Amino acid sequence: MSQKNHDGQSSARERLQAQREKEKARARRRRQAVVAGSVVAVLAVAGGIAVWAASSRSNGDGGSTQVAFPKEVSGGDKPAVPVGAGDAPSTLTVWEDFRCPACQQFETGFRSTIHKLVNSGQLKTEYHLATIIDGNMGGKGSRNAANAALCAQDARKFREYHDVLYSNQPPEQQDKFADKQYLVQLAGKVKGLVTGPFTKCVNDGKYDSFVEKSNTAFTNSGFHGTPTVLLNGKDLSTVNGGRFSPVEFKKMVKDANKGKQPGKQPGKPANSAPVKPGNPAVPST
Repeated sequence: MSQKNHDGQSSARERLQAQREKEKARARRRRQAVVAGSVVAVLAVAGGIAVWAASSRSNGDGGSTQVAFPKEVSGGDKPAVPVGAGDAPSTLTVWEDFRCPACQQFETGFRSTIHKLVNSGQLKTEYHLATIIDGNMGGKGSRNAANAALCAQDARKFREYHDVLYSNQPPEQQDKFADKQYLVQLAGKVKGLVTGPFTKCVNDGKYDSFVEKSNTAFTNSGFHGTPTVLLNGKDLSTVNGGRFSPVEFKKMVKDANKGKQPGKQPGKPANSAPVKPGNPAVPST
């Protein structure tokens, strides 16, 4: 082979390699643009909160045939973790992802109001756990954090650990929740949660299949982002364009509950041991 032909083939290979690298970079930028464009933060707007959301793309989870269920969760096609009196007159349904920044902002902004309504028997919550950020960004933090929260449910401390996770949520691009040791470390903020069974549950991924089932339910639900929040079945993103304050949300619940008795388990529900100080302050209503 002549040197000229050799140089020509080398140059062609180099051009082909350069083109492939450009295509990879272009695809990577498209993925990043999809993720960045899909996240609409829950922002304070005119004294209210604009809801929503992180768009969903399937991450391939689901399909496991053997599913372990935590204590006192609802099964069926849409498994959920209940918090509060089962006979409370209103139900708040929340589809969320522990890595989702919009979910964190919703939880932080409305946490105090939701807790008070639950504690007084006016409201019960049903949490459905999704892993859409794992699917969009890559990683396992959504799944591992959800599994850890379900391990906390076995200890009847789901709500407290749920709040700790959101209060310590890492930046979306950092998959810190994938670190199971870190998840156990955060559990130390909930009194009495770190035990041998809890740590084993987290490390073994005991409820990974349950999380996958829950995420599949979200994918099949027709909803397009997290948080998706429904009050008595009504999607709250349709209320004033998803812009309402905690005070307005409280009024929605009171209006829905007119003439109805509160749940028969007033006061703090089972999932409500105190969380150690250090979490961000939440506006009170």
